[in-house]
Amino acid sequence: ERTMKTSIVFLLCISVFPGFSQGRVVREDETGFAECNVFFSGQVPPEGFTEPFHVKICQQYNKEPRFATLYSTKDKIPLYSAFKFTKRAQSEEENWLVEPQIDDPENDLHEMVHEADIGGTVANLGANQALTSDYVGSGYERGLLNPSLLNEKDFQVATYTLTNAVPLSPALSKSWHRDIGKVVEQALIPHCSKMDHLYLLAGAVPSHVQVKGKVSVPESLWLAACCDAPEGWSLGLVKKNNDENSLADLTVRELEKQLLPGVHLFKGNCGKDKQSQKKREAVLQAVSQIRSGEQVGTNNDQETKENGLVRRVAGIIATPFIKLLELLIYIFVELVKFVFYFLWLVVKRAVGTILGGVCNLWNGMVSYLKAISMVLISIPYDVGRVIVNIFLGFLQIVQDVMSLTYRILSIPVGFVLHLAAFPYRSICAIPSVLQDMAAGIVGTFSLVIDATAAVLHGFYYLAWHILKRFVPKGSSGD
Repeated sequence: ERTMKTSIVFLLCISVFPGFSQGRVVREDETGFAECNVFFSGQVPPEGFTEPFHVKICQQYNKEPRFATLYSTKDKIPLYSAFKFTKRAQSEEENWLVEPQIDDPENDLHEMVHEADIGGTVANLGANQALTSDYVGSGYERGLLNPSLLNEKDFQVATYTLTNAVPLSPALSKSWHRDIGKVVEQALIPHCSKMDHLYLLAGAVPSHVQVKGKVSVPESLWLAACCDAPEGWSLGLVKKNNDENSLADLTVRELEKQLLPGVHLFKGNCGKDKQSQKKREAVLQAVSQIRSGEQVGTNNDQETKENGLVRRVAGIIATPFIKLLELLIYIFVELVKFVFYFLWLVVKRAVGTILGGVCNLWNGMVSYLKAISMVLISIPYDVGRVIVNIFLGFLQIVQDVMSLTYRILSIPVGFVLHLAAFPYRSICAIPSVLQDMAAGIVGTFSLVIDATAAVLHGFYYLAWHILKRFVPKGSSGD
């Protein structure tokens, strides 16, 4: 249900806002930042940022380049954003975007999209870039290097991307945008004869402090400005992280020394040989007035105060109507969400009921066909089993009849055979009987003779011993 609602809202956004903020990650084999080279003096990007984790992004909107960003996938913050002042615009609603190709170069999404709309479609989302969840509950805001208020509408929408944001405390974020806005509008633009020749680089110096152990908190913020005009000049500004009221001015060369070794921000140091010292001093004076809290352009003080009073009164009067309009818009959006959600539930319930009925009908048909098939298959089996049982019963009956007949016929046949064999056996037994009788008679006579001989031998033996004992010996030879 959540996915369906998200998809519906995404489709509505596409239909209402067809120009989603686009960003193209520039390949290493491309020169510079491709279409975004126009935001650099002489169309040459800064030199010296050569680490493999430095990713070049050409930020686009409605297929038009809006500004360029060098992003650090190690620190997960932009190192700088290059842009030009277009015109000051009113605050735009924050619609934060992410760059899918930083985490997944093989992804087909070639434009920045809302983080909630790409869940599960981008591999390793958040591995190389910061996400909204990294800022939630951290105490830090998503501070824009390229401030949204220095851009007209189309440019402004493109600035709300996490590849243009760094973690800033609320006070530092407010003072950075306030000071940079005043410096650009009141100090830089009035002293550059050709506004479209004013090149701006806003950057951050990463520190070892990290938000949630992932996103580096800037050690300092800096702005490099270059007016590439006949009376050209260049300037650097630095704001320390631990002092939101600081705003130090320095030369571009001094600023480069505070960054990575070998860094050159502008081609030829942006008219180094033809810089107008007078213009540069005027710019520094204006910056000094802004730093001290003075209003630049004293001739218009009264007019500015009057305009400010009118704006405040108009703001007080218009605030209730704006709040009422915001409430009505919120109610309308929630109502649209509720209608879509209700329709989704109705469709889901109807489709579920229909699919459940179809599924039950299908299961019933399958069970019925299965039962019929089993019955049809069992009929030949049962018929064959009955036939086999009948045949086996018939064989058993035949066996029993034959066994009974054999037993009945065996009685007289055996008697007749024994009766017929009696004479043969009787006559044949006579020689054996006579033989046995003769053997018995002969044995009897032999026994009598043996007994008589034994008796005589005994008497002879007894008489001999008597004579031997009592009769005197006549000679040794007797």
